[in-house]
Amino acid sequence: MEKNHDDPRETGLIQIYTGHGKGKTTAAFGLALRAMGCGLRVAIIQFMKKGEYYGEIAAFAQLPLIDVYSFGGAGFLHKGQPPGADHLAQAQAALDKAREIMQDDHADLLILDELNNALYFGLVTEEQARALLALKPPCTELVITGRHAPDYLLAAADLITEMVEIKHPYKNGVAARRGIEY
Repeated sequence: MEKNHDDPRETGLIQIYTGHGKGKTTAAFGLALRAMGCGLRVAIIQFMKKGEYYGEIAAFAQLPLIDVYSFGGAGFLHKGQPPGADHLAQAQAALDKAREIMQDDHADLLILDELNNALYFGLVTEEQARALLALKPPCTELVITGRHAPDYLLAAADLITEMVEIKHPYKNGVAARRGIEY
């Protein structure tokens, strides 16, 4: 179907899902399914995650129109500790893939999963994030997820949803469950 780039209904917006509550990635992936169901091309770039651990990535591999690229270093990062070379290299590879997708106008919906956390932990710089936003094609819907969304990204967004934790089973000793949390 040919796009009419002058139609404001086809203008790609910037959405941010942030906050300390559960559901940021889940909301973005739900949008990916909706877009795919309407025949839109979807690209998901995961920062700080290795895709093989997540059930939704296995499901996406069986669906058309959704490409997933996961870039995660070994182990967890902690604020105040410098990230390792592996984490930095993986974040740069994720940025390179995002640039490639934007420059090739490869996706109708582009999800940058956990970009906010990559910024928070210093794996991606503000300058790199701003340069990436500048590459966004006008008709590409861009979704950015993760805690700690910086003010400059919030200012650039058209839609912001903050997930607020009210109660979480983790605080009662229930560990993350395969198929539910990942």
